[in-house]
Amino acid sequence: MTTTDDASESTAAHPRFAAALRELGLGDLAARARRFPEATRTATEAAAAIGCELSQICKSLIFAADGVPVLVLMDGASRVDLDRVREELGAEKVTRAKADVVRETTGYAIGGVPPFGHRTRTRVLADRSLLGHETVWAAAGTPYAVFPMEPKELVATAGATLVDVRERSA
Repeated sequence: MTTTDDASESTAAHPRFAAALRELGLGDLAARARRFPEATRTATEAAAAIGCELSQICKSLIFAADGVPVLVLMDGASRVDLDRVREELGAEKVTRAKADVVRETTGYAIGGVPPFGHRTRTRVLADRSLLGHETVWAAAGTPYAVFPMEPKELVATAGATLVDVRERSA
């Protein structure tokens, strides 16, 4: 068996994401990625497939802050408060990015966006709620694959700023 390039490696992770992991010195994470026959596109689908709590899913969401893409990492049980993101960034307006902007910015489709290893460098905010677990699961570049990672390492690898941007309960 020869291992010459990305295509020869058997991994559940998207080949571009697996290559990004190797570049970051995290090639072992690609081997720990899990692929599921059913979609893991939403946090609910991913938690059901993995058999973990919804809050152990790390959602990678792209927003447009005054037209500039920004990545927000949020636990799967929470929603992003756009006003809090706007305040954190000092932006006039924050909206959810359109699908074409997500793909152009990250190189991945909605539902498979990993927390790092993107096509372009963007500002990254990570909600503190992610730190409440020993392990979180994030998309591995496809809507059918996820990988586990310690939250503090994930936040550091993503180059994220820790913030409080989740919606508060009423």
